[in-house]
Amino acid sequence: MDTSNAAVARQRTVNAQYVEEENMVEEPVDIEKQFTIPVPARENSMPFWQRFKGVGRKKVGALESLKAIVRSSWLNILFIFIPLAWVAHFDKKWPRSYAFIFAFLGIVSLESLFEYLGGQLALYCGKDLGDLVMITLNNVVEATLAIILLLKCDLKLLQSTIVGVIVLHLLLIPGTAFITGGARIWEQKLHPHTTQTNHTLLTIGILTLLLPAAFFAALDNSSGQTLDPALINDTIRDVFLKISRGSAVILMVAYICSRIYLHSPPGDIRELHLHPDAPEELKEHAERLATTDPKVNQWVCLAVLVLTIGIMAPTAEWLVDSIDKVREDGKIQAEWFGLILLPIVSFSGDGAVAILYFIRYVICYLRGRDLPVTTLATGRAIDLSVQFTLFWMPLLVLLGWWTGKPMTLLFDLFEVAILLGACFLVNYVTADSKTNWLEGYLLVAFYLMIMLCAWFYTGQSEIDALLVCGGVVESLSARPEH
Repeated sequence: MDTSNAAVARQRTVNAQYVEEENMVEEPVDIEKQFTIPVPARENSMPFWQRFKGVGRKKVGALESLKAIVRSSWLNILFIFIPLAWVAHFDKKWPRSYAFIFAFLGIVSLESLFEYLGGQLALYCGKDLGDLVMITLNNVVEATLAIILLLKCDLKLLQSTIVGVIVLHLLLIPGTAFITGGARIWEQKLHPHTTQTNHTLLTIGILTLLLPAAFFAALDNSSGQTLDPALINDTIRDVFLKISRGSAVILMVAYICSRIYLHSPPGDIRELHLHPDAPEELKEHAERLATTDPKVNQWVCLAVLVLTIGIMAPTAEWLVDSIDKVREDGKIQAEWFGLILLPIVSFSGDGAVAILYFIRYVICYLRGRDLPVTTLATGRAIDLSVQFTLFWMPLLVLLGWWTGKPMTLLFDLFEVAILLGACFLVNYVTADSKTNWLEGYLLVAFYLMIMLCAWFYTGQSEIDALLVCGGVVESLSARPEH
């Protein structure tokens, strides 16, 4: 009896489902809606000025801000070398090498201060704009050195320094970051959207230098002379100046367009950390920026930045003034000096922090304690290279045009080859938006190979002749060999 009742109940259920399906009106399928990726609600939607004023955050006083700045890093101890560099510059009794060493160490402390103040400003600006602020501040030292070299018309050393800064930020800095960050994890992640865009930007920036180099190499040098007056003259230099200035404008427009695209992308996703493919730690980092209370007042931060730049500019000039004496005493090739030594100034602060972090990890490991592991790779140095290639380098060309300095994008062929190789290797390593410590070592290994080759390289005399301030022909006739 119970079995028959159960069978009747099942039959009634089936009949009811059948009637419901018969009476159901089939709705049309929205194909666009079906394949649309759900976008999370926009975070940090507070207007910029409210966020910059610190609405909803802890208020930080001026005295508390200054204390936080002083205690921000142990590298601030090196600030004492800045007045020593000034004394060594003005007191002729001091050897010129002292001015270089003291200015070098003092700039390391300023670089560390730029890093800290940039991080504090990022709390008031948000993830995307904050990254741009930090990238720009990290390039301030290199840009200041480059502008001083331009105004002093040491254009060959300027070109070598530009290449050295780009290569340093493409190979050594990310390489060491990938080694220290990926030593205890299988692989780390990069933001795929930003990484792919950086690949394209880097490539077009370096190909812009390849065009003048190929143009110059294609000129007929049938005489076989090292410095042929038919090729090395004011007319040829004017051609490359026009090419360089036009290319500089195009590059700067490309960089501005890239910032607009990255910081205000089209579509529903208005911020890069909200992209569906963005690593989870990047989203968490953006959330921390929105919720973490700053340690420095934003106005104190801006004031200290202006003061720091004001101190750094003359200190960098004293360093540049002592270059010739240091090169002569150390018998260092100008190419190695520009490619390796000057750019190392910008890496010294970050390098010291990385070395200390690695030592700290080793000590904790020996004591049986582990530090937290992060899966998010640090790739900001590649952004630094992009900005220096597409913004600062063209700006130096245009600034040279304004000040009457013949700064061109015709670089030494060896330097162009270095940039092409570094760009290829970095693009290959980060193509899958993942890194590990082995790939970091390969980046560092290639940088060491460049250091080795640059130590023996003397440079192209033709390019050097085209970078003189004044007439090219007069400069050639004044040379003893001519």
